[in-house]
Amino acid sequence: MKKQAARKSVSKPAARRDAGELLLEIGTEELPYQFIVPALASLKDQAARALAEARLSYGALRTYGTPRRLVLVIDGLTLRQASVVKETMGPSKAVAFDAGGQPTKAALGFAAGQGVPVEALQVRSTPKGDYLFAVKQDTGRPAKAVLQELLPQLVGSLTFPKAMKWNETGVRFARPVRWLLAVFAGSVVPVQAAGLTAGNRTYGHRVKTGNRPMTVRDAKSFEQALERGGVLVDPERRRALIQTQLDRLCATSGLVLHADESLLDQAVFTTEWPQALIGSFKPDYLAVPSDILMTSMKEHQGFFSVRTKKTGGLAPHFIAVANSQVKELSLIRAGNERVLAARLADAKFFFDEDRKTKLETRAAKLGGVTFHQKLGTMGQKQERVRKLTEFLAAQAAPADTELAQVCGRAGSLCKADLLTGIVGEFPELQGIMGGEYARHDGEPAAVAQAIREQYLPKALEGELPESLPGRLLSMADRLDSIAAFFHVGLVPTGSEDPFALRRHATAVVRIILEGGLRLDLRRSIEQARALILAEGFKGAAESEQQGLRRIADFLFERVRHYGRTVHRLRDDVMDAVLRVAPGAALDLADLLRRMQALQAVTLKPEFDPLIVGFKRASRIVEKEQWSRGQVDPALFSHPAETELHRQTDLCRKDFEAEMGQGHYDRALDHLVRLKPVIDAFFAGVMVNVEDSAVRGNRLSLLKTVDEFFKSFADFSRIMVQGG
Repeated sequence: MKKQAARKSVSKPAARRDAGELLLEIGTEELPYQFIVPALASLKDQAARALAEARLSYGALRTYGTPRRLVLVIDGLTLRQASVVKETMGPSKAVAFDAGGQPTKAALGFAAGQGVPVEALQVRSTPKGDYLFAVKQDTGRPAKAVLQELLPQLVGSLTFPKAMKWNETGVRFARPVRWLLAVFAGSVVPVQAAGLTAGNRTYGHRVKTGNRPMTVRDAKSFEQALERGGVLVDPERRRALIQTQLDRLCATSGLVLHADESLLDQAVFTTEWPQALIGSFKPDYLAVPSDILMTSMKEHQGFFSVRTKKTGGLAPHFIAVANSQVKELSLIRAGNERVLAARLADAKFFFDEDRKTKLETRAAKLGGVTFHQKLGTMGQKQERVRKLTEFLAAQAAPADTELAQVCGRAGSLCKADLLTGIVGEFPELQGIMGGEYARHDGEPAAVAQAIREQYLPKALEGELPESLPGRLLSMADRLDSIAAFFHVGLVPTGSEDPFALRRHATAVVRIILEGGLRLDLRRSIEQARALILAEGFKGAAESEQQGLRRIADFLFERVRHYGRTVHRLRDDVMDAVLRVAPGAALDLADLLRRMQALQAVTLKPEFDPLIVGFKRASRIVEKEQWSRGQVDPALFSHPAETELHRQTDLCRKDFEAEMGQGHYDRALDHLVRLKPVIDAFFAGVMVNVEDSAVRGNRLSLLKTVDEFFKSFADFSRIMVQGG
């Protein structure tokens, strides 16, 4: 009995009688794999929004996708819209009724328009006076009727980077829509979209089932039918299966997979029933740099690369993921090997031809390559990057002549590989091939590495350059782009950022903070902008200071984003520190340490009351008008004045000593020590006395305290209770 009770306690709850399951499938020709994930996300968001607007509640909403279908499943969807009382305001009472209290044409017309008797209209008081209201109880329509209107709109709302028309309806979709399936609560919803009428039939794997339809009644039978028909509709099941197959093939072959999440995503969304297989290519191709081989396999064929366990070097094998259940995969393997051989032969040809011309020779021809129509040539950009890299090197290590030479040489060659055949074929290898060809040309290893690392990080959280010259070259390239595009007014707006300037700015912040660079970002911005101005490009009408301020503010936004997401810093804390930065050197590493110290001290119980007192002093100083002079202790008439002046001088000495050593936490502790004397001053001293000399002296004392605090941060920006 106990066992039966236990089983009963974990049984699933009975299905609600007032709700049903919705299954929608949009069947298509093979979709580009890149389109599927965004389309599923949009389908989910649009469905949730549409159901909310239609007053249809539900339990859970999920999506699935394969190259031939986009699927939406909604559990616990109510069978009827929620009822609602609708109130509509009509004409004013004065207009709606005549002198005898009879309804006018205005009232009669309003009632007719709302579908209610005129005597049912209500008079209500509003801020504008008495007005008529029509109050109607909307009990809601059956969900199936609503879905017949809603689902076609949902299908039509999906957008794609590229879309096409294929029939007389003029509907645009990524690929032609071939069937629609829509089932709600066990029955078909005969919606019409894209020239089709939805039914309860789906289609399995093209090879296994051909065009034989399969009838389904709900999501469970849908998934079961598709699986029998050679389709795993759930992408996560396909992902797990592919990963298992990859691991098994590598284990049995003694190889190590080169993990690549983007390739795994591609395999998931280019297959309906994945089957991984291993193939080979001629070992002779291993003489070509592995970056070229791996990129060719990935970009042209979608193949995974593998390495040998013993050396870790690239192995003459690949793993392909076929969309097939065929047990004998030899034909597919042979076809993949044949196609890859041709690709690798092309890559080897480009590589061999590229090495016949030195980077230095190519660099001289960059004057014929346009960087941007408003910003001249790539040759001009490379020269600016060279000068800026040398400038940064002089800041980072003033006495290191070798660093300056490496940076200058790397800067003078950094864009030359844009003219090579390999980069023309695989743009994602720019920089990587520049480093490879620099090494082949006999350039110093440090120069080759810097050129190779110049585009790192490639993503917001990607790996950073390892070498100092690489970090400086990457930073210079990005600062030049930011300064250049800001100069000609091509700046990010809203979600639009066609030149990836936000990513460049984030990279600059990461390179400085995570790469350990100690330099003045303000001077770096000034130099980048000066190099742009020297080119004579036509720019926005603004002063020099305005131009610099805009770039600095843009970079500060990325500092705030970095501090918020990486170090969990509060916005008010970051703003307080950055507010004192405009007139000073911009050492981001130093500013970050100040932010961290300030946020730590805000947790102390005495901090909030201290800031309340500081803000009070700051407001008094800002509001009052007086001729500021030196604080004169002879004018003190209250012990609290004397003590505040004395303690401020004492704390300032200790504060400056700790600041000089970078002990910001200790420096802030000295500011906190002033709380009792600030409290005592406001408790015992009246600032606005009639004696103008005493009043001015007390204001000067408060101004001294205000400036003392602001030498660390603008504490008026800190949010505290009571302040």
